[in-house]
Amino acid sequence: METIMVYLDNMFAGLPRTSEVERMKQELLSGMEDKYLELKQEGRSENEAVGIVISEFGNIEELMAELGIQPEDPEETFPVLAEEEVHAYIEAKRSAGFWTGLGVWLSSTGIAFLILMDKLFESRGTSSGQGTVDIGTVLGMSGMFVLVAVAVGMFIYSGMKLARFEYMDKGFQLPRYLLMTLQRSKADFALTYRVALITGVCLCILSPVFIFAGAYVNDTYAVYGVSALLATAGIGVFLFVYYGNIQGSYTTLLEDQHLNAAKREEARVVRAVGAVVWPLATAFFLFTGFVYQRWDINWAIFPIVGILSGSFSNVYHLVKDKKPS
Repeated sequence: METIMVYLDNMFAGLPRTSEVERMKQELLSGMEDKYLELKQEGRSENEAVGIVISEFGNIEELMAELGIQPEDPEETFPVLAEEEVHAYIEAKRSAGFWTGLGVWLSSTGIAFLILMDKLFESRGTSSGQGTVDIGTVLGMSGMFVLVAVAVGMFIYSGMKLARFEYMDKGFQLPRYLLMTLQRSKADFALTYRVALITGVCLCILSPVFIFAGAYVNDTYAVYGVSALLATAGIGVFLFVYYGNIQGSYTTLLEDQHLNAAKREEARVVRAVGAVVWPLATAFFLFTGFVYQRWDINWAIFPIVGILSGSFSNVYHLVKDKKPS
């Protein structure tokens, strides 16, 4: 029966979404269901029953001609996704979220490792022909670049997993039964997503406690607090990225594809701005840390940039809404 529903959805994919067309579709589905059940009761196999039903009810052109309905412009129609493709997309988003989130955490940990090594070997050095070599800086920079290189590989891998689904940006349709299944899955996932979001926010808010605790014991321990802050906040960001990707897959699949073109453009602009702002924030963090030794306060750049990024997204959305069409 599922095959018949998918076939029917594809038959009506090129028709306008009017109440008359929807009524015709429901009547046709009801007739096909009755015929299918009748054939099954006669002892026909699944394939035989489906084949007979489609052959008897599959002439959509005659029904359209009777009602005087014209197909939509091909540019306005979208392909109907199969169930396997939908599940593959959700799994790809889940996997991409995991590797991207892990890459972000490794990048954050790499900076924390650099700071930690620089502090641990602060008073140690090795003499060479060029002067004194700071062992801590060498170890820290080496570890950081290794972790960042692995993180970049994870980012590239994540992008490759989602590349095959770029066609969905142009729009798609889902069978009705699949829409209902996705809505139930999204509702079941809602609690997990909220818990992950709250946990991530709490980790990011509480992570500066390590700096204050270290400074309370001794000012020199504040640097260790910065390393702990970066590692802890990185876990929070991982939760945002991983569970946010899963939530985003449901949101994308359940959007009205006739209305989300503006949303896709908005998301593209926000991502482009973020791709510039976050590397600059990291560069500022490292520069003020190593040049001015302000590890005790320069970490604030990350929550500030996060707030400004969210504000930019909201302001851009409001400006686009007010702009005359």
